[in-house]
Formats: sequence, structure tokens, C-alpha cells
Amino acid sequence: MGINLQKGQKISLEKEAGGGLSQIVMGLGWDAAKSKGMLGGLFGGGGGSIDLDASCLMFDDSGNLTDTVWFRQLGSKDGSIKHTGDNLTGEGEGDDEQIIVDLTAVPAGIKSLVFTVNNFTGQDFSQVENAFCRIVNGANNSEIARYDLGAQGSHNAMIMAKVYRHGGEWKMHAIGETGQGRTAEQLLPQIKPHL
Repeated sequence: MGINLQKGQKISLEKEAGGGLSQIVMGLGWDAAKSKGMLGGLFGGGGGSIDLDASCLMFDDSGNLTDTVWFRQLGSKDGSIKHTGDNLTGEGEGDDEQIIVDLTAVPAGIKSLVFTVNNFTGQDFSQVENAFCRIVNGANNSEIARYDLGAQGSHNAMIMAKVYRHGGEWKMHAIGETGQGRTAEQLLPQIKPHL
């Protein structure tokens, strides 16, 4: 089991992984909140489904956005980052969406990878429960760090975490800041101060 991150916490991924890291997987998981009251009847009483979208934004040393990996572009142009595809419901155990990062292939000019989650259909996080993001060591599938996104509320987006180069190693910063935006690009003004 990996480390449970608190909002604002920064860690060295390589130290937590116990050695050199070549590939990480950012997993996003969630469940649709169990509906309550009259609305539940309209939707058949069950939890229904909710579509959250994980994205990875790539930034250079100057804080310029160079590429975005999301459900409409499942791979970075340089080939270092791949999205496993869109999950429309959040059903099932474990990660609902994954973004795979080959750290050895991320171009030297890229300093930060910012992971966001958005609801493209406009539902807000009051309809989500058990949401988390986690970083897994791609080499052995062991969890390095987990961050509980437990904030239910009227926001429909969140800046989850930043994975960045510092002093020759990859670190992670749990940002956990809520926002509004159907796509990751709409969060750019909020992301900039974290770069």
C-alpha cells in the first residue's frame, strides 16, 4: 500500500517507490452517489451513472501548455503519455480511468504534468462518491500514493495533482483544488499558480 496524501502534500515518487521509476500510472476511480428522495425514483432508484474525465496537461519550464491528453486525444504527440480510454459510468472496482506515463520518454523540456478531473456532461461532484486518484508504479503495479478526492459539492472539476521534475527526480504535489470546467483547458487560469 502506498502513502495516503493530504491536500498540499509533496512527496518524492522515487523515494516512495523505493528506487528508480520508469513508468507510472495515474488511476482515477469514482462511484455515482446513491440517489436520495424523489429524484431517485425518476432515475430508477439506483445510483445511476456519472462520467468523470481524467486529463493530463503537459507544461514546459516557462509554464506554457504544450499538450493535453484526454478522452478526445488519447496519447501525447511525443508518445510518452497514453490514456486508456473514457469510462462513462464509474461502475466496477478499482480504477475507472487510467493515464499511463513513460517517465523515461517525457521530453526533457517538460517540467510538469498536471492531472485534472472534469465532468464533461455538467454534473457536479454532489453526485459523486468514493472518488480518488492514485499513482501506481507501472513496473510492478504497486501503489505509490493515493489521494482521496472526497470533496462532494457544486464544483464539476478538480485539479488533482502535479507530477513534476525537481532536482533530477520526479515528485508529486497533491493539489486537490476544486473548480468549474467541462474540459481541463477551462481550468488553466487556476492551474497556472501551481506551476
